[in-house]
Amino acid sequence: MIRLDHLDNIDRQLLSILQLNAREPVAEIARRLGVARTTVIARIARLEQAGVIGGYTLKLGNDVVDPSLQAYVGVTVQPRAGRDVVRRFGRIAEVQQLCAVSGEFDYVAWLRVSTPEQLDKILDQIGEMEGVIKTTTSVVLARKIDRGDVAKTR
Repeated sequence: MIRLDHLDNIDRQLLSILQLNAREPVAEIARRLGVARTTVIARIARLEQAGVIGGYTLKLGNDVVDPSLQAYVGVTVQPRAGRDVVRRFGRIAEVQQLCAVSGEFDYVAWLRVSTPEQLDKILDQIGEMEGVIKTTTSVVLARKIDRGDVAKTR
C-alpha cells in the first residue's frame, strides 16, 4: 500500500484536485499542474491500480435530499470495555461512523437521525451501554467546509 507521504508533489496536487471535484476535466487538471494530459491520465491510472484512489462516488446534496440532524458524540469507556462497546455501536443504524481517538474521549461517534426525539433516544441508548462511563454530544448546526468523504478509509 502506498502512503500519501511517499507520493511526489504532482501526485499529491492531483489528488487534492480530484478530492474537490472528481469530475474535473483532465485538460484542466493538466493545465493546473503544468503537465501533459497523458501524464495526468497515466498518473490517475497508476494511483487507481495502487489503491491510492479507491473509487469515485456521487455525493448527494445533504440539505436538499437529507434534512437529517447530525451529532458527534464523545464516548469514554471503562478499561477493557472497548471491544464490547464497539460491537454494540455497530448495532445502531444511526451510527454513521465510530472512530477511536486520542484525547479526552476514547471514541467519537457520528450520528445521523431524523428528529431531536430520535437523537435523545439514541443518546439514552448509548449512555445506558455497559462499559460507557460518559458521553458528550455536539449537534451540528451548519457545515462551514465540507469536502465529502475525503478521509474515508477502505
